[in-house]
Amino acid sequence: MYSVTQVTESGTPVLGVALSNGQRRKGRCRRGVGTGPFVFPGSSCRRVAASPTDAPMPSLIVIRMHNHVALLTDYGLDDEFVGVLKSVITDMAPHVRITDITHGVPPFDVRWGSLALARAIQYVPAGVIVAEVDPGVGSSRKAVAIEVAGGNGVLLGPDNGLLSSAASMAGGAERAFLLTNTELHLEAPGTTFAGRDIFAPVAAFLCNGGALEEVGEEVDIATLMPGLVPLPSTDSHATHGDGLRCEVTWVDHYGNCQLNVGPEDLSHLGPVLRVVVGDDVRSARVESHFAAIAEGAIGAVIDSYGMIALAVDRGSAAQALRLQAGDAVHLYAGEDGTTSPVTLRPAGH
Repeated sequence: MYSVTQVTESGTPVLGVALSNGQRRKGRCRRGVGTGPFVFPGSSCRRVAASPTDAPMPSLIVIRMHNHVALLTDYGLDDEFVGVLKSVITDMAPHVRITDITHGVPPFDVRWGSLALARAIQYVPAGVIVAEVDPGVGSSRKAVAIEVAGGNGVLLGPDNGLLSSAASMAGGAERAFLLTNTELHLEAPGTTFAGRDIFAPVAAFLCNGGALEEVGEEVDIATLMPGLVPLPSTDSHATHGDGLRCEVTWVDHYGNCQLNVGPEDLSHLGPVLRVVVGDDVRSARVESHFAAIAEGAIGAVIDSYGMIALAVDRGSAAQALRLQAGDAVHLYAGEDGTTSPVTLRPAGH
């Protein structure tokens, strides 16, 4: 979405108007309840100027605006953090729609959040993403804005590896800025709620037509902390032969264990895999859906993101194999026509 701001010959903004789907909306924001309308013509808010009746015909400046903000955090839903984060954005940019990607990232788990954001970003509408999994909040760690997709997307968050994989999935980072312009931040008694005090108001600033260059100092994208996505490696076993060492990147709500390999990575191993987890050796057929897995067996399903996931039909592979995110799984060629039934090992084995 774009705003069309009328500017007089003296450079004074007269009116901010957002044009979206044929609707006209005042391009205004507020800093806190009851503080009156503001626009973002530059590095800070200024009150909307009334148009003088004898003013010359104003010129038009077209400014990019965003109308969608997506959120991903480790805040959970028990406290007020998510509600406050949304309230700041909505108060300052009331035209914005907000989508919750998830607030269920395990506390402080940057890797988990990074992978979740990378999986989700291809489905997130154009706009601003605020991602906040930030064990170093309030410290010297940097807060950044990363531009992607020709300016159609901006990722806001800490520079701790949380954003990089998602930026890559969106075609790569194009520009990056430190969020050092404190005029855009909220005044706060402490430094431990960057989502509320830095990322939310900067998101609102961008949604109201603020220029990305105004958020702070531009930095080389090569200096950003890289992503935390693990890569598979080749493996050789005296008994099982040549294969791959994989890693569980995600265990979903159903206990499906997504691996960091796709079907093309396993094509040379055949339609049946030998799955080795520690001392546990199973056979798993590669299937396209869960119901195709034989009763009581482990399957290797091509999941909704195109990755291989170990699964049990109407059961939990994580429970059956005692797996969690980060665990190693070795895959080798199996014997066609055989799959192994699921048997639970005693806890601690």
